[in-house]
Amino acid sequence: MSTTASPQVTRRPGRTNATKQKLFEASMQLIGERGPAEVTVDEIAAAAGVSKGTVYYNFGSKNELISQLLEYGVSLLEERLTPDESKPSLEALESMLDQTLDFFEEYPSFSQLLISELWRTPSTWRDTLTMLRERLFLLAGNTMERVAQEHSVRSEIAPQAMVGLILGATLVTGLDRQVFHPEKTRQETLMALMTVMNGYLRD
Repeated sequence: MSTTASPQVTRRPGRTNATKQKLFEASMQLIGERGPAEVTVDEIAAAAGVSKGTVYYNFGSKNELISQLLEYGVSLLEERLTPDESKPSLEALESMLDQTLDFFEEYPSFSQLLISELWRTPSTWRDTLTMLRERLFLLAGNTMERVAQEHSVRSEIAPQAMVGLILGATLVTGLDRQVFHPEKTRQETLMALMTVMNGYLRD
């Protein structure tokens, strides 16, 4: 199979949010249907209503486009996960988990791509995903530290271990509900996640 080299262009450092949003939505729809390997730049550009040259001008290659869109998608999720410091820690954590499930509902294709690539070894976007994972863990970790300060918790379990457990459970149960059990309500899923969380508490 022959391959055609991507046009060698200098990527523009500033990209409008509107352009990124269009490319994000178009890419995630196509990738959700067929997977990243089967989607071409031409299809992404057409679905987003921009020229192929615009995609290359902004991103340089399809791999870089997807890398940037993964980061953009996580930044959208981060906005929802920014904790409300005025709330008690458990309420803040529950709100973060609820917002994650809400994000899954709004961007199902992105969620599937994010989860599949996080656990794929090796992944083309491994470095990007590692950085994005750390950003999400930092947000959740700060709230988990507040939980440990405000409540009596199991001291034999480090707060960071709970971060991996609760975030992992949220990702897996959110995807399971999305793909296999759409009849389950978000509230039911959230209650199950908080039941796991309550096992960390001693009070």
